[in-house]
Amino acid sequence: MIQHGSAAQRVGISLGNIGALHDGLGEFSLQLGRRIAAQAPLWRERDGIAFDFHLRDKLVGLFGDDVGYLRVNRWQRLRHVQPAPYALWHSLHQLNKTLPPAGCGPRVVTFHDLNYLYHPSAFSRWRHDRRTRALARRTDHIVAISHHTASDVQRHLGWRGPLDVIHNGARNLVADAREPLPGVAADRPFLFHLSRMSPSKNPQAVLELAAAWPEMAFVLCGPPSDDAQHLRATVRLPNVQFVLGISDAQKAWAYAHCTGFLFPSLTEGFGLPPIEAMHFGKPVFLARRTCLPEIGGDAAFYFDSFDAASTRRVVDAGLQAALRPGFAAGVQAHAAQFDWDRCAAAYLALYRRLLGLAPG
Repeated sequence: MIQHGSAAQRVGISLGNIGALHDGLGEFSLQLGRRIAAQAPLWRERDGIAFDFHLRDKLVGLFGDDVGYLRVNRWQRLRHVQPAPYALWHSLHQLNKTLPPAGCGPRVVTFHDLNYLYHPSAFSRWRHDRRTRALARRTDHIVAISHHTASDVQRHLGWRGPLDVIHNGARNLVADAREPLPGVAADRPFLFHLSRMSPSKNPQAVLELAAAWPEMAFVLCGPPSDDAQHLRATVRLPNVQFVLGISDAQKAWAYAHCTGFLFPSLTEGFGLPPIEAMHFGKPVFLARRTCLPEIGGDAAFYFDSFDAASTRRVVDAGLQAALRPGFAAGVQAHAAQFDWDRCAAAYLALYRRLLGLAPG
């Protein structure tokens, strides 16, 4: 553990067993962590508060030298003791299986979703529910990333304790470097989908639309998950292209050049890619499920069913609407609400409140 003076009170920020930063939980942890670390010198000097990040060995040092680091180990799932108490402990996601340190102050958990409630397997739902209820019993304050998630927490877990809703930010990649996707022509219209392509992300709806719309090109991207690789190996549609493991520069290029962004996901706690696409002023097409209507608002178009004829009607209408003057500017204004600086400021304000500090 790296410490910066024993006199400071300490706040622990736990990433748990996150090892990769390319998914939604990783992006949340990275963006929030960077902003907390940037404020660490001020908090130490002004308030006598030091921040320690609790993470896997390979991520030690990720947030610079102005914060401390605690290493995750498997025994912390059973017993977690630190030499000095923590004034506050924040677990960045509800899948964190490590315990907060014994004797710490307020225990905060950010809940991103309760998507296990929508799993088709009764055993999977029971197993996750049992673990999540145990987590809630050792939590003092919950933050939900959407009102939908907050409602799930209250309704399904029976949570009656303190609860805040703090929306995620979403990066604006408009000014970033761009790199073309291999084999994708910039001068041909294409519809873009980005996800890990698990069944809950509903890539099948995109593929069924592609099969019924041979004149339109479809580009599906995401990490090289087992689900995504299986689809790439088995789908044989001439107008569908898979590009897996894309860089941020390639993602920015795809957002900038696509005709529209398809995200028919069935279970989401927030949904970062639709807002990233909106930063580019693109028409975004979402499932009317879980939190997506809350996040997309009036700036998105919605699938109420997923047969190809229905999705084609929604997409056609949205692409026509996108030709109207002012459409892109309105979509970009909606996306601007979801800002990582604003998100981090809300978390830091919560820390101050729970620590009994004056507003910063």
